[in-house]
Amino acid sequence: MKLTVREDVFPIAGAFTISRGTRTESRVVTVELESDGVRGWAECYPYARYGETVESVIAQIQAQANALADGMDRIALQDAMPPGAARNGLDCAFWDFEAKSAGQRMWDVAGLPAPGPEITVYTLSLEDPDVMRARAAENAHRPVLKIKLGGSGDIERLQAVREGAPNSKLVVDANEGWNAETYAKIAPVVLDLGVAMVEQPLPADNDAALNGMDRPLPVCADEACHDRASLPALVGKYDMINIKLDKTGGLTEALALKDEAIAQGFQVMVGCMIGSSLGMAPATLIAQGCAVVDLDGPLLLATDRDTPLTYDADGVHPPSADLWG
Repeated sequence: MKLTVREDVFPIAGAFTISRGTRTESRVVTVELESDGVRGWAECYPYARYGETVESVIAQIQAQANALADGMDRIALQDAMPPGAARNGLDCAFWDFEAKSAGQRMWDVAGLPAPGPEITVYTLSLEDPDVMRARAAENAHRPVLKIKLGGSGDIERLQAVREGAPNSKLVVDANEGWNAETYAKIAPVVLDLGVAMVEQPLPADNDAALNGMDRPLPVCADEACHDRASLPALVGKYDMINIKLDKTGGLTEALALKDEAIAQGFQVMVGCMIGSSLGMAPATLIAQGCAVVDLDGPLLLATDRDTPLTYDADGVHPPSADLWG
């Protein structure tokens, strides 16, 4: 198996701000595996929150070149690398390679029903209330808006978004930007505004206050949930988990995490980093039947892959074979 890995850069349409900072471009890592004339490829997103950089992820992937040349497969990969962006890139490239080698679609290889379109959120980045009101009004036709919060003035931002998009379902992502006191203050407001879910309100390493706290709307674990090993610590604190392939380390673990989380009574959300359609493509399989689907990364970019995913009134559609899987 021949390995190729590179950085690709996609400009963001404008800028994108969360509680941890602002970005104007998406720097992703593209992975290709080739053997006997068949090429599988995938994309991963190095995330600084987890100590990852483009350079470190590329180095992690390149370190597997000899093992790949010696015949390491997707199953062996799970033990060879820890969860994270690097393993995600290789894992999803393996899935694409396996599907193309078999002349089948990825869901057939996985033994799962063919996926259909799923309604995805559209994310509004953290801005002043007036800007967020205007952005909400521009996107008021979208059925679900996700609001990035995590700073002073969050109540005013929520009210502004509701004014701009009176009929859209709202979900909120604080990106670890609140404390227990802030959450207790904001929770009644989000209920009054019809917010359906709040994502990671407290820091993942300081979320004990959620244990036993009255949660009038579902609280979703994002930064606090990576793979199946995360689940025991989430019981009693969270009602939902956000599955992202760059956290689980690929589709293989993501499928297993989804099954285990549902078995333990958690609702499931599928999320993404700001990546291209190639990065979203494997997650469309996880998206099937999820309580919340957040695969809007390509909608936030100024450019995309040559064969992008289809987004329409029915939601985000599974990838064409020309793109992935």
